[in-house]
Amino acid sequence: MGKGSLIVVSGFSGAGKGTVMKKLVSSYENYVLSVSMTTRTPREGEIDGREYFFVTRDVFEKTIRENGLLEHAEYVGNYYGTPRAYVEKMQEEGKDVLLEIDVQGGMQIRGKFPEAILLFLVTPSAAELEKRLSMRHTETPEQIRRRLLRAREEAVFIPSYDYVVINDDLEACAQEVDRIVRSAKCAPNRKRAFVEQMTKDLSLLVEES
Repeated sequence: MGKGSLIVVSGFSGAGKGTVMKKLVSSYENYVLSVSMTTRTPREGEIDGREYFFVTRDVFEKTIRENGLLEHAEYVGNYYGTPRAYVEKMQEEGKDVLLEIDVQGGMQIRGKFPEAILLFLVTPSAAELEKRLSMRHTETPEQIRRRLLRAREEAVFIPSYDYVVINDDLEACAQEVDRIVRSAKCAPNRKRAFVEQMTKDLSLLVEES
């Protein structure tokens, strides 16, 4: 069993990132969701280690100093980050780890782990994105407008991702993501150790012949 891949899933609010990732986990045995660490207080029904690892600000900042996070950010007064130990443990067990993070976190992962697979999830159109945000009935028109403005800012980062996936149909979208991940694993930059060993072995064979 080989080491699992690190898969970043970013996308606009309303694009269905969480739903797609839950579909992947339920449909394929090789995927697991990363559990983020946060300093915010648990909401009703949330369990430590399931939704988040809930820690104090002191513990979070200590983890930062000890290089224990793959990426982190502060949002509305609380820290959020991806614990290194948890992700690496899952990868060593052969699991492909899904990280649902924003574009800033995605770029942090890109810089630290060039072998990571970065996907950006989008709706079929901007009009469809606005429609989905409105259909949630959880936000005012002004809040929806702010989410669309945020989406416009995030769109600038899309060219930095490896793949763009259109979420028009949940089943088809999950299948496409799985196909992309399986194909991406064969790219030379993600088979670096194998390629280096093969090159070394070929050199030895040529020298001995």
